[in-house]
Amino acid sequence: MSELLSVALVCAATLLAKDCSRDTALDVMVAPARTPMECLMHGQTAAAATGLTAGESRYLKVTCERRHADLRHLRRAGYAAAIVLVHRDAI
Repeated sequence: MSELLSVALVCAATLLAKDCSRDTALDVMVAPARTPMECLMHGQTAAAATGLTAGESRYLKVTCERRHADLRHLRRAGYAAAIVLVHRDAI
């Protein structure tokens, strides 16, 4: 499994780049990447695929993120992971 993710965010031009995130983006594209260089190349591919041109009301922001290796981030996001054992007669 690749350690990095190339994340391309399409954000409204009225939104500052520092405020452009997965939560505020109009569209999000994610691709796995094995190296930082591959991550940047995915970003260029995403830029070409969006067809955005200068002067539009949207822009593209590309970031490279580390993939989460554990489930602790799910707990912070409000998700819970659990295994529940039930006796087979109760099913």
